[in-house]
This record gives sequence, structure tokens and C-alpha cells, in this order.
Amino acid sequence: MLIIVDKKIPGEAKQKLSAYGTLLELETEGIVYPAISGHPDIFLCKTPQALIVSPSLPDKYIDKLQEQQLQFIPGNQASSIQHPTSVHYNAAVSDHYLVHRLEYTDPVILQNCHTLKKIPVKQAYTRCNLLLLKDDHYITSDPGIHRNLHRSGLDGIFVSPTGIILPGFPNGFIGGAMGLINNSVYIIGSLLFYPEGSMVKKFLEDLNYRIIELYEGPLFDGGGILFI
Repeated sequence: MLIIVDKKIPGEAKQKLSAYGTLLELETEGIVYPAISGHPDIFLCKTPQALIVSPSLPDKYIDKLQEQQLQFIPGNQASSIQHPTSVHYNAAVSDHYLVHRLEYTDPVILQNCHTLKKIPVKQAYTRCNLLLLKDDHYITSDPGIHRNLHRSGLDGIFVSPTGIILPGFPNGFIGGAMGLINNSVYIIGSLLFYPEGSMVKKFLEDLNYRIIELYEGPLFDGGGILFI
């Protein structure tokens, strides 16, 4: 299994993650804002049908995907520093839903998600702020996303972004500190260091998720953890 992460996440987290698969650490320069320059959710979007990859992703990472014999589809729209071109791939996608500011979503993602229910939101950095879970559940750090998903019949919790680290900004966001595969939620940090950690822990445990905390420290927004 390939695990794609921002090179800037804490070393202890990378070391622990490497026990679960092969790490691919992203690092770019001069494409998007430095704080998100290695974030997987800026350059890649995993849908039920395919992995969609920004044409801005440097060739060395395309080569790595090909070396791993992973199937992927190039997107149409390049990622760049100016909003909204930094958000084309930051959609939150599950087996049933596509949640994003849809006018900014790369057309290839929309095409690959044509059978999914689409929930439009104003927050274009959607995946940064949202982790879609099983059985129509979710965790988000954006109140607008929370309202829209609740109106659409999903059941989730809103948590504050305060206390989540994103170097260069006052705080990061909850989705960017998490990754999901099968019945396990991986967290870049420990919920003991997060003010609303006990609520998150109970919510995930009530859904019978296995929680894997990757280092003993505050939650770190690394643009999510992408498992392929």
C-alpha cells in the first residue's frame, strides 16, 4: 500500500505510518502557498472510480506512482497559488457523496463521481475541513459544511480548528489532520492534546473505528493522509 503525506508532518508520525505501507512524501515549491505545498489534498483526489491527479504535480511524483503500478487519471485544471486554482482537487469524496464548492471542482472529478450524490458547500478547501465516514457520518471544522451536510441528512459533529497546527497560519483544520482506510482513522497527533479530543474519540469509537494516533503531540494539518 502506498501512503501519501506531506513531507513536513512530524518525523515520528512518518516513522509510525511507514509500518503500514510505503510512504510517498510530497514537497513542492512555487506552485501553491508554502503552508500547503506538500498537502496531498491539494494535488490529488481519490474517488471510488479512480485517483485523479493535478497536472501541476511534479513529474518525480508521477514517476513514483507509475513505479508502484498505480492507476490514475490526470485532471484538467492545474493547481496554482491563486484561489480558486488551489482548490480544484480539495473535494471530499466517499463511496456515496461528493462534497465541494462544485463550480471549482475539476471536471474529471465530477465525471468520475457522476453516480454520487453531490452536496455543494461554500468552503472550497473542503477536504481540509471534512472527513467523511461510514454510514453517512462525518467530522468537520467548518460550520457551513456542518449545516449543509446536516440539511442533507448526514449525521456528524462540528469541532473547532483551534489547537490544530498548520505552520504559517493561526490554525489548521480537522480533515487535514486525518486519514481513513477501511475501519481505521489515522490522526497526525494525539487527541489528548486537542481541546475537543474526547468528543472526537467518543464519536469515532461509537462508530467502531480503530483510532491510530501517529505521535504524541498536537494535531497537525498535513493535508490529510492518502492511502492508495
